[in-house]
Amino acid sequence: MTDAVLVTGAFGLVGSSTVKRLAADGRRVVATDLDVPANRKAADKLPPGVEVQYADLTDPAAVDALLASVAPAAVIHLAAVIPPFIYTRKALAEKVNVGATRSLLAAAEKQDRPPRFVLASSIAVYGARNPHTHPDPLTADTPLDPADVYGAHKVAAEALVRASTLEWVILRLGGVLTVDPAAYMKMDNLYFEGVLPVDGRIQTVDVRDVARAFAAATTANAVGETLLVGGDDSHRLVQGDVAPAMAAAMGLVGGLPTGLKGDPSSDGDWFNTDWMDTTRAQEVLKHQQHSWPEMLIETANRAGATRHLLRVAAPLTKAIFTRRAAYHGRTEPYADPWGAIAKKWADPRPEGGKP
Repeated sequence: MTDAVLVTGAFGLVGSSTVKRLAADGRRVVATDLDVPANRKAADKLPPGVEVQYADLTDPAAVDALLASVAPAAVIHLAAVIPPFIYTRKALAEKVNVGATRSLLAAAEKQDRPPRFVLASSIAVYGARNPHTHPDPLTADTPLDPADVYGAHKVAAEALVRASTLEWVILRLGGVLTVDPAAYMKMDNLYFEGVLPVDGRIQTVDVRDVARAFAAATTANAVGETLLVGGDDSHRLVQGDVAPAMAAAMGLVGGLPTGLKGDPSSDGDWFNTDWMDTTRAQEVLKHQQHSWPEMLIETANRAGATRHLLRVAAPLTKAIFTRRAAYHGRTEPYADPWGAIAKKWADPRPEGGKP
């Protein structure tokens, strides 16, 4: 039997795409996630030959049993609680984002043939990024300064990986997007997008390219490296361009309200996004396959006839979304992303305040 790749968080957006990529590459894949009805349903749609082993990664004994059963050649650790929902579930998120990472590393180190460990991290480790005072793209050496609990968790998880005895690769992800129109029809997601400064820089990336990066990282000559995974230069956008362009591709032309710009004089009032230097990642992972214009075209094609209906509905949706927007009725000139997140969900800072 060929060596397995164990994928945690296998039924999430990145996980499901990564499982498909590995299966298409002819790899033996073991997918693991929580045993809940939604994941059972998703398991029915996995490619032929993919194995599923359900496990609660917050239970160290379950993690030990999982690693002993699979004996993987590589672990791709994607399981995580992410924004915005992480802000209301900090204790659980710490168990998943940090505790489960610790348990997986410990279990992996016990194996007769310890696997390579590929960690999904995030550019949230760099914290709020004011493009007026931080003009240069992010690199692996840019100082870490997490502004929220998610970024702090990823800093902690990275430190655990580096301190392990395993071969490891860390991938810090940019703004992961999909061409599936259904993924964007969630009010909480639209609200969250609306609180972010419209002129904040973001480098997006197609989820299929992220999957390609993770698959490649299991064998690439990149051990001990931290790589920044984003799309090609066409994905270097500003926040206010992303959602309206995707909405327009689906037919909602002019269907979203316009948000607020960030305060140029306040480094803290921006979000955890920026442009990245992806040169080294592309060199070793060769993941950049889908440009931003190509994503928009494919999204439009997938929307099909629905585009015409949504185009008619665009004025109504804009009126509804405007009334429900975070900054509706505000007189202040600049976005307040962390304040808006705290008002809608909870204080986004780690316990005890900013690290």
